[in-house]
Amino acid sequence: MGLRTASRQAMTVRRNEKKRARALQKQSGEPYTAVLERLRRSHAIVSRVRTQMAEIDLSKPIVYRVEGMNHTATRRNEVYRVDGDEKLLMDLQLPPDLPSGARVPAIFFVHGGPLPREGVPPKQWGIFQSYSALAAASGFVGVAFNHRLHAPEDYPRSQSDIAAAVEYVRSHADRLNVDPSRIALWYFSGAGPQLSWVLRERPTFVRCVLAFYALLDVRALVPPGAPPVLLEQAAAYSPAALVGTRAKGLPLFVARAGQDSPMVNQSIDAFMREAAAADVQIDFADHPEGRHTFDVLDDVERSREIIARAMAFVTAHLP
Repeated sequence: MGLRTASRQAMTVRRNEKKRARALQKQSGEPYTAVLERLRRSHAIVSRVRTQMAEIDLSKPIVYRVEGMNHTATRRNEVYRVDGDEKLLMDLQLPPDLPSGARVPAIFFVHGGPLPREGVPPKQWGIFQSYSALAAASGFVGVAFNHRLHAPEDYPRSQSDIAAAVEYVRSHADRLNVDPSRIALWYFSGAGPQLSWVLRERPTFVRCVLAFYALLDVRALVPPGAPPVLLEQAAAYSPAALVGTRAKGLPLFVARAGQDSPMVNQSIDAFMREAAAADVQIDFADHPEGRHTFDVLDDVERSREIIARAMAFVTAHLP
């Protein structure tokens, strides 16, 4: 790329940042400079994620396997939502040789973010393809899908996508061999804030929820002196703020990676404290030596134990 081209692209990015900042400033009431700085921090996060992803083998599967994971029935590239020119896709893996009319529970594997728009779509990553295969080999329908979490301010749109994915499968339950009354949601990493949707709405068809190395409290990320509207938004997307009042009776499984970032682990610790204070029971698994994405990166017995325990949890709550 030439110097002149790079300069033009940088100017375009700055213009777009300022335009977006003005729009957000009208919504939040924050000073324009504060909104612009927040946007630039957001873009820096995405840039850092893009750099990290370039160094990761996204084709790697999870470190746990069971018999039958290589022999599932698949439905690729189901369009679950159309928004303008954008089509949102999902892949489903089903137990092989399901009899006609069979209905089995479904597990949705919810990827994190924020992620760059370019690159391999998350539903095609090895982690989600192999988890879906594990689900199918265990007698469930495994659902891997893309949702639009490309920047921290995308959480409302992303949450709407996730709800649309679930509704699509439930609405097409006959064709997809799914029991629409038995759904599990399994959140990963930066998808943790989206768990708040389940806690707020408590849909009866969601029988259990899992969160692996997930960001469960974003209130601490709000800068001091921020307008009340930002604090309210952060609380709305912080499962830790809701678990004490909205989680009674909902089976929850949380896995923590000891070597994860302080930001993620502090959010999980806050979630667990709030749950304990309200006497909300959580099935908790700690992996003291585990890294973020330990289920792919750390091929050790503790990783396999946690995955197996999580699947046993799902099986118990999706009878």
